[in-house]
Amino acid sequence: MLKKTYIALVQEYVSDRKQVESLWLEIVTHYSHKKRYYHTLTHLEKLLEELTGVKNDITHWNTILFSLFYHDIIYNPLKQNNEEKSAVYAEKRMKRIDVPQEMIINCKTQILATKHHTQSPDSDTNYFTDADLSILGQDWNTYLEYSQNIRKEYAIYPDIIYRPGRKKVLHHFLQMERIFKTDHFFQKFEKQAKENLQKELTLL
Repeated sequence: MLKKTYIALVQEYVSDRKQVESLWLEIVTHYSHKKRYYHTLTHLEKLLEELTGVKNDITHWNTILFSLFYHDIIYNPLKQNNEEKSAVYAEKRMKRIDVPQEMIINCKTQILATKHHTQSPDSDTNYFTDADLSILGQDWNTYLEYSQNIRKEYAIYPDIIYRPGRKKVLHHFLQMERIFKTDHFFQKFEKQAKENLQKELTLL
C-alpha cells in the first residue's frame, strides 16, 4: 500500500521509472535505519491509513502525501532541527521532479508544523498534524509500545536526562486546550490520548 501510493504519486510528475524507484529506495533506506524504532515505515503506513479515512475533507491530497513521506525522513535524536532538515530534503526531491512551487511551499509548511503541532489556519495542515499524533489516542498497550520505542530511539541518553525531557513533552500536550485540532480526530482520539499521556507521566 505504501509503496504503491508513493509510486503512483511520483509518477504524476516524472515518467522515468528508474528515477521513481530510486526515490522510493531513499524513503525505505531512511525509515528503515537500524536505530529507528517508532519513526519507521510502519509509522507512515498508519499515517496513510488515518489520512485516507478523511481524504474527502482534504483539499490538496498530493501535497499531504508528499508531507507524509518526507516529514520524518531526517531523524536524529541528538538534533533539534529534524523537521527543518526534512522540509529542505522534501523541497530538493520535489524540485527534482518538477512539482509546482506552491505545493512545495505547502509541503514544507506541513512538515514544519509537526515540530509543535499547534493550530494552523490551513485545514489540510491540521489534518496532517492530527494524523501524525494519532498514536497518542490508541489503546494503552499500543501507546505503551510507542513510548517504549521512543525511549529506544533516545537510548543514547541516560534516564536522568531522558525522563525530564520526556516529561516536558508530555506536559506540552497535556497543557494544550485541544491536542487534536480537527473535529474528526478530536472526537476519535482526544479523551484516550490525554489518559495515555497522564498515565505515562505517572510512570516516569
